[in-house]
Amino acid sequence: MQKGQIRVQTENIFPIIKKFLYSDHEIFLRELVSNATDATQKIKTLSSIGEAKGELGNLRIDVTLDAKEKTITIEDRGVGMTKEEVDKYLNQVAFSGAEEFLTKYKDASIIGHFGLGFYSAFMVAEKVEVLTQSYQDDAATVYWSCDGSPEFELYEVEKKQRGTKIILHVNEESNEFLEAGKLKGILEKFCKFLPIPIYFNDLAAEPRKEEEEEKSINNTNPIWVKKPSELTKEDYEKFYRELYPFGETPLFWIHLNVDYPFNLTGVLYFPKIKQSYEIQKDKIQLYCNQVFVTDEVKDIVPEFLMLLHGVIDSPDIPLNVSRSYLQGDPNVRKINAHITKKVADKLEEIFKNERASFEEKWESLGLFVKYGMMTDDKFLEKANKFLVMEDVNKKFYTLEEYKTATEANQKNKDGKHVILYTTNPVQQDAYIQACTAKGYTVVKMETLVDAAFLNTMEMKWDNVTFVRVDADIVDNLIDKQETNDTVLSKEEAEKLKELFTLQIPELHVTTEVKGLSVDSAPVVATRPEFMRRMKDMGAAGGGMTAFYAQMPDEVTLTVNGNHPIYQTLLKESDEAVKTRQVRNLADLALLSQGLLKGAELTNFINRSVEMMQPK
Repeated sequence: MQKGQIRVQTENIFPIIKKFLYSDHEIFLRELVSNATDATQKIKTLSSIGEAKGELGNLRIDVTLDAKEKTITIEDRGVGMTKEEVDKYLNQVAFSGAEEFLTKYKDASIIGHFGLGFYSAFMVAEKVEVLTQSYQDDAATVYWSCDGSPEFELYEVEKKQRGTKIILHVNEESNEFLEAGKLKGILEKFCKFLPIPIYFNDLAAEPRKEEEEEKSINNTNPIWVKKPSELTKEDYEKFYRELYPFGETPLFWIHLNVDYPFNLTGVLYFPKIKQSYEIQKDKIQLYCNQVFVTDEVKDIVPEFLMLLHGVIDSPDIPLNVSRSYLQGDPNVRKINAHITKKVADKLEEIFKNERASFEEKWESLGLFVKYGMMTDDKFLEKANKFLVMEDVNKKFYTLEEYKTATEANQKNKDGKHVILYTTNPVQQDAYIQACTAKGYTVVKMETLVDAAFLNTMEMKWDNVTFVRVDADIVDNLIDKQETNDTVLSKEEAEKLKELFTLQIPELHVTTEVKGLSVDSAPVVATRPEFMRRMKDMGAAGGGMTAFYAQMPDEVTLTVNGNHPIYQTLLKESDEAVKTRQVRNLADLALLSQGLLKGAELTNFINRSVEMMQPK
């Protein structure tokens, strides 16, 4: 029997491990089961090359909870350890002191570092026992134990079966881990896709009936480790349901499979996104050799793709010692860029080969594509080919298709293409009808990202400007040589302008008289595009534009001097009647812009009823 002290030049290294290396106590189980998996994988490898003799037997990992005895046992049938290896891996954690220990390990990946992961056991255990038998024929079975101080016991015992058994005697502060549901939940979280079957046994539970099949808690062969050519549509959808049992069937997916210049596998799914945007982020899970690491993947996955779902697995992603966050590293940037490229390539492929299907999915896809175009210039280059805009007649255009379709009639005096858009087809219907009647093409921009999108694209696209259908009299924006002459005399036009010069609380109203077409509305209310955008941005995001939100709404009342109604109205002798008619026409125009509110709306309703009363 050997007794001794763990060779560390400090009184007790365990508080350092607990406080410095690990922030989340539940990961002790991940570390110990991962080590058991590594040991099992090693025996398979050694057997395949002839270095390990004899039958492999049933290669599995058993996690057993004995709440009565306050123990958790992790047992494998892997390579095991010799006495010398136990001394090396469990005792010589550090060679010259805590300071060097921390320097050496604080930024290191610990996957494959048995000793360091093993010591996470002392976060929850007051005593740890290890019983291990090496695969080597002449090796003795070794017993090791430690109570969380730098002291240990190490001696040989009667020969057992190959593998390692670790028994944790759970401390008082960690009694929560003696709950079967809690322990099984941790296994399912971290070990759900480990390649060796893991079985959980609660000694306090009812014994399993003979006819009941014993089920492992993990899927040892998830689809991301398979070749795409081996998988069907049903396989991908089944795996999605395994990841997200209550999720809708995804739109499509991308299978990642890279082995140079870094290793990366995984499957990313495009979920359906409803118009209400009940969006859930952090749905992508990061694995390292099938061990769950985190669902905080913002450094690996581009921000605009954080709404995707799925799995990424890479042994080349640098992790800190507790595997709880990523370190800055060139590989992370390369992986980020690769994922962006793969997504862009997939979207372009679907657009080219299945355009009708692509357009059907656009309501969900548009959010990803537009956000990506705003935030990633490399993605923008590719996305320019497959971004589509849907018009009010449900026809889709790429930017180039829109330009071609509107080449003849939608350019302004500066030679820029005017993209007419609506943010609310129902509310802005009158303006849309006025535009489409003149042959203009109006596209829908009604999602949460569209306001920022069109602002950004005006800077990134050449010779393009966006104008909302209710921003101005459209013919004023298009480069048309029209005189805007009215059938009114100069005096009548001045009189009409005077009648429509109104003072309305919280609105800054400008009035003009123009000769629009006879079938246009008598009064058209428009809001300057720039000021409306500034107010919208100020209301949404604050910052430098916040003060715009406090400013009164600017509105221009364009009185259509060519409308027949004014031939009658100007001849009305009763000034009170004339005033009511003018105000109602103005209010109808303001109502179309959603600018008639409160007392002004109440007055309009009462006035309308009054005007319908017989004289």
